[in-house]
Amino acid sequence: MKKILITCLTLGFFFASCDFDKGFEEMNVNPNSASQVGVATKITKLQVDISGSRYENWRNSFIYNSTIVQHHAENNWWAGDTYTRNDDWSFAQWNQAYNNMVKGAQDIIMQLETDGDTGTHMGMARIMRVFVFHRITDLYGDCPYSEAGKGYSDGILTPKYDSQQDIYMDMLKELEEAVAQISGDGALGSADVIFGGSAAHWKAFGNSMMLRLAMRLTQVDAATAQAWAVKAINGGTMTSNAHIASVKHGDGSTGNRNGHGEVFLADQGSRISTSFMSRMVNDPRKTRLFMRQSDKSQVEADLMGMKNGLKNDPYTSLDGVAIPAAGDTGVYAMAATELQSLTAPMVLQTYAEVEFLKAEAAIRGWISTSDKDHYEAGVTAGMKMLEGIYGTTPISDAEVSTYLAGDGAYKASGSVAERWEQVMDQYWIATYFNEYEAYSNWRRSGFPTLTATRHPNSYTNGQFMVRMIYPTSESGNNAANYAAAVANQGADSYTTPLWWDK
Repeated sequence: MKKILITCLTLGFFFASCDFDKGFEEMNVNPNSASQVGVATKITKLQVDISGSRYENWRNSFIYNSTIVQHHAENNWWAGDTYTRNDDWSFAQWNQAYNNMVKGAQDIIMQLETDGDTGTHMGMARIMRVFVFHRITDLYGDCPYSEAGKGYSDGILTPKYDSQQDIYMDMLKELEEAVAQISGDGALGSADVIFGGSAAHWKAFGNSMMLRLAMRLTQVDAATAQAWAVKAINGGTMTSNAHIASVKHGDGSTGNRNGHGEVFLADQGSRISTSFMSRMVNDPRKTRLFMRQSDKSQVEADLMGMKNGLKNDPYTSLDGVAIPAAGDTGVYAMAATELQSLTAPMVLQTYAEVEFLKAEAAIRGWISTSDKDHYEAGVTAGMKMLEGIYGTTPISDAEVSTYLAGDGAYKASGSVAERWEQVMDQYWIATYFNEYEAYSNWRRSGFPTLTATRHPNSYTNGQFMVRMIYPTSESGNNAANYAAAVANQGADSYTTPLWWDK
């Protein structure tokens, strides 16, 4: 299997050395030409691009997202910990997505249309395209969508920015239509490094993504959120950890490796945030996810979190509070060795997330099933999946039961607000290392309740960053459309909330 995977990924990267964003016109040649690259190879590359390289996973996933949501803390130069501006890091996902993923998805869809392949493969491609765009808009807000990736096909070099509301409505429609197009396993096989070509898994993923996007709308359009959430659940979402959507990786060339794993090859500076560690009381995941940095101990008593906002030197906060120096950071915990693996799958969406979203839907009265049952299924799945994804020591049924009867017991008699907060706290735990989703759902729900760092050099004056800013090139190269987006959404600022966050 490993040989098959590496071979498949090697095929997918035979043109990676020249960058997908350069010479795109040479790749997207006449589909009737013998030189046209096969769809299967392009799909492999798109999937690995979606997983991400070290470049954007370091900058957006870890440096910004993971520290803003306080999964990680870092005392040197990670900008998200104290809300400082770094344009290269903030722009990373935008540039990688539009230069590689958007173009790749558009090219695949065009080729499938030319080939008359409007069934299963087209449905898969449309789901992947939605995945790409939901990450872009969840980070930046309004963005090029309907005209994006059409420079070669339609000559659109300065695409308009669509409103996030319009993007979400279209993405939900796209998912519904894409799932309906999938009718059989198709011919991708091992070229599909997410699901191995399984139509059933793609359908479950499409509906689960529909549920994710539907629940993103709860604060701005509850009626639409409910309608799409119910439709997604009735359509058939993930039902076990076997349905987890993840990109498989091999320990071959750099392009084949897990992007998070590659970050740790270069940077061992991140630590587990005190905010995260404090919510893992008697949680068996603690001794699987974390290790003490100095000696890799995973003994529970040795695992200590580091406060966000600490630096090498002491300082006085914006509130006049004396903040001590970080000191010896080797005493604090960091991600366990298994999570740093170069061959670990990169998670896109898990069954645990789906169960927590169903629990929320039940709390809201949108579905008749038990919120407690969904909560417990989510916690169980979140614990059990660690072995399958990262190869950690298995968490036994007894450990799960003890947690659910103790510190993790569901507050079934609690208020709607109390139950929702508990479910969202668990969602935040379950999305560790899926930092794009952790950041999005935290902004949407407001849970867990976190305290912003207050460093005097904060670019946001000590306020949480709730979006990434647009690349500076957009205000020059696509000035009119950039200006229209700012007029619609608000200032191009780290503190301007997105449409679904208002």
